[in-house]
Amino acid sequence: MKQLIAANWKMHKTWEESIQTAREIVVGTYNQLPANREVLIIPSFPHLKAVSDVLAKQKNYFLGAQNLYPALKGAFTGEVSPAQLLDVGCSYVLVGHSERRHVLQEQDEFLAQKASFALEQGLKVIFCIGETIEQRQQGRTKEVLRSQLELGLKDVQKVDSEDLVIAYEPVWAIGTGQVAQEQDILDAHAFIREFLQKTFSGAEEVRILYGGSVKPANASSILALDNVDGVLVGGASLTAESFNQIILA
Repeated sequence: MKQLIAANWKMHKTWEESIQTAREIVVGTYNQLPANREVLIIPSFPHLKAVSDVLAKQKNYFLGAQNLYPALKGAFTGEVSPAQLLDVGCSYVLVGHSERRHVLQEQDEFLAQKASFALEQGLKVIFCIGETIEQRQQGRTKEVLRSQLELGLKDVQKVDSEDLVIAYEPVWAIGTGQVAQEQDILDAHAFIREFLQKTFSGAEEVRILYGGSVKPANASSILALDNVDGVLVGGASLTAESFNQIILA
C-alpha cells in the first residue's frame, strides 16, 4: 500500500500560480519520490485543466477535485459532474470535507449520494470525517466518527479497496495550528480501521489519511504512525517548498 500525500488548495491561487506550484512540486520531488508514496494535487475547479497538463504522464502524481454533484448532467447551476471531472483528468474527489459539512451545511444523506455515485462513475473518493471541539470535549469522538462513516458510506455496497480513502480531520485542528496528539491519531485511525474491517472486504487496504495542520515539522512523525496511510494537507501545501518537504518526509 502506497502512502498518499494530498494537497488541498481550497479556494486559493490564480491560473498561473497553480501551474507554477504544480511544476515546482513535480520538479522538486519526482526524482526523490519514495517508492511507497503517491502525490495528489487538488486545486479549485477553474485550474483543474492547468494542473492536469502539468501532471500528465507523471507516474505516481494524480489530480483530484474538491467537490462534485451526484448526477452525470442536468440543470444544476454551479455544480460539476463526475463525468466532467474524469474528462479533465481527475482520478480523485473529496467528499464530506469539514468545510462542506459545517460551512456549506451539507448533510450526511447528500454526502452518501456523492460518495456512492462518484465511486460508481470511476472516481476514487476521499471521504472526510472528523469531530468538532465541542464533540471532542463531550467525549463523543468515536460516536461522531461511527455516525459519519455509517451514514456516509451506507450506499457503498461494494468497493475496490484502492478506490476508497478515508481522511480523518478533527475539525478543531484544521487551519488552527493545533494538531491532534499522536495517541489521539492512533486511537481514531484504529477505530476507523476496525469499522472498515467490519464493513468491507479488503478493508486492510483502504488508506486512512490524517489531516489537520500537517506541516513539514510534524509530517514525518505522523506518517510513521500505525494506520496512517498518508496525509491531507491544507495551508502547508500552498507553497511547493513546504509541501515538497512533506512529500519527502
